[in-house]
Amino acid sequence: MTSTPHDPLDFLNSNNNSGKPAGPHADLVQLLLYEIIRVKELIAYYDSIPNGAGQLGASILTELVTEAYNSLVNYDVVLMKKYYDLLLNCD
Repeated sequence: MTSTPHDPLDFLNSNNNSGKPAGPHADLVQLLLYEIIRVKELIAYYDSIPNGAGQLGASILTELVTEAYNSLVNYDVVLMKKYYDLLLNCD
């Protein structure tokens, strides 16, 4: 029995308009990775606000991304869900 290999980062190269993982193969790891990437773009936006006005927002988001990444590295599903929910609501 052979299984078809599934690349967890395949959603990044898909033709999906939003780039967000979808379908039956979307799992918590993929969803969290997508949110980490999206929030890192927000961090760049906050960093670009003149006169350091976005520094507080950027530092808070950076901490969230760091903790979310650590939950992935440690494969702590409870923390992964927690940080997915937190990152999902960042804007």
